[in-house]
Amino acid sequence: MKKLLCLCLGLLAATAHAQSDSAIVKKISDEILLRGEAYENLRVLCKTIGHRLSGSPQQDKAIAWGQALLERSGADKVWLQPVTVPKWIRGEESLKVKYEGKWQTIPMLSLGNSEGTEGKVLTAEIVCFNNMEELNAAPEAKVKGKIVFMNYAFRQEFVKTFDGYSDIASYRFNGANVASRKGAAGLIIRSLSTGLEDVPHTGSMRYDDDVRKIPAIAIGNSTADALAKWCKAGKAEAALQSTCGMKGTALSYNVIGELQGQKEGFIVVGGHLDSWDVGEGAQDDGAGCVQSIEVLRTFKQLGLQPKHTIRVVLYANEENGARGGVTYADSAKARKEKHVFALESDEGGYTPRGFSLKVSAADRDKIRNWKSIFMPLGVYDFEEEGGGVDIGPLGKTGCRLAGLQPDSQRYFDMHHSRRDVFEDVNKRELHLGAVAMTSFIYMADQYFD
Repeated sequence: MKKLLCLCLGLLAATAHAQSDSAIVKKISDEILLRGEAYENLRVLCKTIGHRLSGSPQQDKAIAWGQALLERSGADKVWLQPVTVPKWIRGEESLKVKYEGKWQTIPMLSLGNSEGTEGKVLTAEIVCFNNMEELNAAPEAKVKGKIVFMNYAFRQEFVKTFDGYSDIASYRFNGANVASRKGAAGLIIRSLSTGLEDVPHTGSMRYDDDVRKIPAIAIGNSTADALAKWCKAGKAEAALQSTCGMKGTALSYNVIGELQGQKEGFIVVGGHLDSWDVGEGAQDDGAGCVQSIEVLRTFKQLGLQPKHTIRVVLYANEENGARGGVTYADSAKARKEKHVFALESDEGGYTPRGFSLKVSAADRDKIRNWKSIFMPLGVYDFEEEGGGVDIGPLGKTGCRLAGLQPDSQRYFDMHHSRRDVFEDVNKRELHLGAVAMTSFIYMADQYFD
C-alpha cells in the first residue's frame, strides 16, 4: 500500500510539473508570437548591414549591432570576446566557356578560401567526371593541365536534405585536393543546391599542405546540365579569371550577452554572426542570431529567473574557419566554467520540427518525456543525433548539445547564394523557431544540472 501511495504521489507531482511547464511554454509562445522582435531585428541586420564575411567592414558593423541589441534586450552583462579569423577576399572573377567555337559567359562563384588565377586568364580544356570514383580512377594524363568539372548533383531522394548535404559536401570541401594531385589546373563543381535555378552557391573549401593550390569555383545547376552535355558531345574549353585569395588574418569577436542565474553552471544558446559575401546571410545565419537574442529578451520580459546563467553567443567565423566556437570553448575550459547545455540554431528560420541531440541515453529519454509540452508547437522530432559546428567544441567538455531542426526542404535552394535575403524569411516561421528554442532553454534550465 505504501509503495502504491508513493507511486501515486509521484505521478501527481509529475503531472503538476508538466502542467506548470506547459503554462510557462504557453506564455513564451504568446509573448513571441504577439510581441516578438526577431523578425524586425533580422530586417535591420540584413538591410542596413547585409552580408558579413569574416574580417570585413560589414562584420565589424554586425558586431556593434549585436552588442547594442543584446544590451537593449535586457542582458545583465554584454561583452566582446576577441577571435583571430582568416581573411579571405573574393575580388573580381569571371568564367567563359567555349563550345562549338562560341564563347559564353557563365555565372559562377569562387569557393570560399580558394586561391584564384592572380588576375590572369586561365584557359584550359574542361574534362567532366560524374563522381569522385571516376576522378580517382582516371589516369593522370587525362587530367593534367585541364580544368576538372565535377558533375555530381545533390541527391534528391534524401527526404532530410541535410543528409544530402552530407553526401555531397566533400566535393566542395576536398575536391580541389583530389583534382590537384592528378595535375589539374582548376576545379569546377556543381553547386550544392536542391534548387533548379541557375544560381551558383559558394561555401568553404580547403587545401591540403601537399597540393598545389588550384582555383576552385561553383556553377548553378542548369549551367551544370548544359556543361555536362557539351563535355559529352565534344571539346569544351574554359577561360577563368579571378583575384580571390587569403589575405592573412584579422581581429574579430564573439558577441556574448548573459542573464545571470541563481546557481553554478551555464547554458548557451547561439548562432553565427558571419556569413558569405553574397546575399544577406538571412537564413544562414542571421535567423539563428536573432532567435537566440529573442530567447534572452523573452526570459527578461516574462520575468523568468533562470537557475543557471544563460548566455547568448553570436559566434564569429563559422563559415570559413569555425574559430569563434573553438575560442569560446577554450575560454570556458581555461576559466573552469561548467557548461550544462548548449543549443545552436544554424539550419535556417523555417518552421521548427524538432531538435537534434548529442546527449546521454538517460538525457534523451528525459527529453522524449517533454514531447507533450512541445507538440502544441508542432515540434515532435527528438531522435536525430547532433548539435552544431559552433557548439561542437563545448561537447568535448561533456556539455550536452542540441540543434534546432526546422523544415529543411527549401534551405539548400538558397544556402550560400545571393538568394539568401531577408525577403526569403517568413515572420511566423522565424518566430515559431524562437518559441521552440526559448521553451527548450527553459526546460533544460529546469531539469539539467
